[in-house]
Amino acid sequence: MSKILVIDDERSIRNTLKDILEYEKYEVDLAEDGKQGIDRAKHSEYDIILCDIKMPGMDGIEVLEQLYANNPDTPVVMISGHGNIDTAVESIKKGAYDFIEKPLDLNRLLITIRNAMDKSTLVNETRRLKNKVSKKYEIIGESKAIKDVIEMADRVAPTEARVLITGSNGTGKELVARRIHDMSNRVNGPFVEVNCAAIPSELIESELFGHEKGSFTSAVKQRIGKFEQANGGTLFLDEIGDMSLSAQAKVLRALQENVISRVGGDKHIKVDVRVVAATNKNISREIQENRFREDLYHRLSVIIIHVPDLNERLDDIPVLASYFIQQICNEYGMSEKPITESAIEELKKIRWTGNVREFRNLIERLIILCDKQITGEDVRQYAAPLK
Repeated sequence: MSKILVIDDERSIRNTLKDILEYEKYEVDLAEDGKQGIDRAKHSEYDIILCDIKMPGMDGIEVLEQLYANNPDTPVVMISGHGNIDTAVESIKKGAYDFIEKPLDLNRLLITIRNAMDKSTLVNETRRLKNKVSKKYEIIGESKAIKDVIEMADRVAPTEARVLITGSNGTGKELVARRIHDMSNRVNGPFVEVNCAAIPSELIESELFGHEKGSFTSAVKQRIGKFEQANGGTLFLDEIGDMSLSAQAKVLRALQENVISRVGGDKHIKVDVRVVAATNKNISREIQENRFREDLYHRLSVIIIHVPDLNERLDDIPVLASYFIQQICNEYGMSEKPITESAIEELKKIRWTGNVREFRNLIERLIILCDKQITGEDVRQYAAPLK
């Protein structure tokens, strides 16, 4: 049931609003002055607050300012019998959702409340989805090796420095890139990912820089590339070691001049992009064998963050196991299965060639195939295909 707080110094209005709103199936709390209203709002969560403007002691505008400061997501509707345009404008500027004059029009009041409820629901849903997404990309671990990675990512994030993330497949390089973006001043901008290894060499330039209509046979319309899509945010070039030399030359120019050109076009387009790159290859060897440009490497590697293999941080296996068990069981809508100490010890004995990605797959397999708990014998039995 949705909950509403009514702040008004007139008892008759408080009681009338309470009767009307309770008839409409809302739960209603009352406050006789601004101070009491602020106190109630601090100790309870409300879906909407109705607040009178003219009250003794603390007036409604002061109350609104404090309510907004404490919880800006809760819609506040101001009501007044002495309303004018200036008061209404001031209320909206201070953060009010709406302004209604007395005597109250019941239909308008109820419509305003329903609209405010819809806004409150959307805000809460957005917050829930953001929390879900942030947890999906959370870096899990308590070992020194992974804490050093997190510390370095957090330190470099607020700057504009380019970052090269190195590490084997499945170690979580994308998680580090996302953390850098989320902790940066570009967090409200886009995070655009390009898997350079998954795009054919003849298409990588079009993918990165876009193309003009008719620039090649299948270019039936103009395409906006990833650099333009990431404008104002972060461009994550995953597996950049697999990028063609011709594309590398264009990326280098984009990094040097903050300007790109679409394939088949001669227009120079200015872009504001922070580039974070990642690779599982030995870039020094790639440079020696003329497969990677040394000048591009130096442009990308202002900061280098190496993500360790799971085999280098076996102390994180208990916390990783607990995290993935909870996550996977929630996805499947089933009760969490406890994992025994013997199972943890068996997991530590495995040579993890696929790192955290492989580890998660095994935990999912164990959850599906094991009985009421995950034991050491279960690990020995079901991890056998991985050895």
